[in-house]
Amino acid sequence: MPPIVGRLAVGGDWLPPRADFASTSPADDADVVGTFPTATPAEVRQAVEAARTAFPGWRRTSRIIRAECFDRLARLIDRDTDALARLMARECGKNVTECRAEVVEGLHMVQYVFGSGRLPVGELLASELAEKDVTVRRKPWGVVSVVTPWNFPFAVPLWMLGPSLLEGNTAVFKPSEDTPAVGQRLAELFAEAGFPAGTLNLVHGDGAVGEELVRHPGVNVVLFTGSYDVGRRIQEVSAALPDRIVAAEMGGKNAVIVCDDARFDLAVTAAVVSAFKTTGQRCVSASRVIVHESLIDRFAAAFVGTAKRLRFGDPLDPTNFAGPLIHRNAVRKVLGYNRLAREEGVDVLLDAAEREGCYVGPFVYRTPHDASMRCTREEVFGPHVALIPFRTDDEAAAIANGTDYGLSLAVITESYRRMRFFRDECEYGMGYVNLPSIGAEVHLPFGGVKRSGNGHPSAAGLVTAVTHPTAFTVNHGTEIKMAQG
Repeated sequence: MPPIVGRLAVGGDWLPPRADFASTSPADDADVVGTFPTATPAEVRQAVEAARTAFPGWRRTSRIIRAECFDRLARLIDRDTDALARLMARECGKNVTECRAEVVEGLHMVQYVFGSGRLPVGELLASELAEKDVTVRRKPWGVVSVVTPWNFPFAVPLWMLGPSLLEGNTAVFKPSEDTPAVGQRLAELFAEAGFPAGTLNLVHGDGAVGEELVRHPGVNVVLFTGSYDVGRRIQEVSAALPDRIVAAEMGGKNAVIVCDDARFDLAVTAAVVSAFKTTGQRCVSASRVIVHESLIDRFAAAFVGTAKRLRFGDPLDPTNFAGPLIHRNAVRKVLGYNRLAREEGVDVLLDAAEREGCYVGPFVYRTPHDASMRCTREEVFGPHVALIPFRTDDEAAAIANGTDYGLSLAVITESYRRMRFFRDECEYGMGYVNLPSIGAEVHLPFGGVKRSGNGHPSAAGLVTAVTHPTAFTVNHGTEIKMAQG
């Protein structure tokens, strides 16, 4: 397949191509997915100005007409599902079955947005005075910048772009420099669906391009998913702009808690899926499995036995469980944490050797809880898992909360009292019972606490980030009366 020729999309035009950087497959360095331009500061400004120019007309367009654009987009995504999944598998190394599921997740978001187009957009409230009508409506902020990660290069942009554009904002989209081909294909689908010129603009490039975009005072909202360091930088830059809204999801150090009354096979499966799907490269992946001491020996043997049988290989082969890490830097980081765990004195149970390319297999170890250990507190973003025993539910909750992150949590138990205890005592944004720590649905909130950020844009929560409430009071009387007398 010939390499994709990347372009920037500004104001409804595709700019002339430049080959400033290449996107290669992590499964095969020789497989060049495409070449792409790095947006210059002038091109970033041009993209923001195009979005600002398009905003008034798009804002005034009927919300139902805006929603119908998403109906057309949904039909295109459904048409291209298999091709999109294969492109994604090539470019980010995620297994093609997971990629297909991600395309479907993106489709679900687009369908949700379309269906929202005819729902109420405000409230009619009672006034203290009978002569007054009071309504509350939400209005779009203006220009939204959407900065997205490589590990969900299709669904996450749609989680952000869908509600933003439906509510009347316009957008500048910067996909990860590790998955620019998927980002460009998504922008092409928006254009094919008939979104007006300038409503969605595309810029490619690295962190410097992202910073240029975030620094632009014409951007009203920044929506970001990625690392804590980058998210914190976005917050720092945005603090100088008093009308800037930032919604950021910035990773996790997630846990699965296995109680002594857990259904054993379900617990093992939930932990394996939580830890190793997408090679542990999800913000909601679990790198800690906190197991009741009465089960720890049996659980460790079953967990390691299952992990040994997992196939990590060609992402285009649907029989493989997972693919490679995203690039060599990720390999170095994960192997560095594996070494750190040994240095911190853990009992290593499984160390799947590094293979050619970017493949790294499961690394599993057992350790008592120690709040000073870095490997059980810091995000690794790879197949690196600690098994930690606990005695009491209070101790399990304290271990789960003992990191700077609070994104996702899974609890395996048959006790409704324990479900409620962990629901109330643990720090997380998404909790699951008798399920893995992964598996978000588009109509539910997606976010966390502490270093995990202030809330991921989602169908349930994004509208509050990309719109602002306005109160509108009408006096039907013939004299002035004040609510306070």
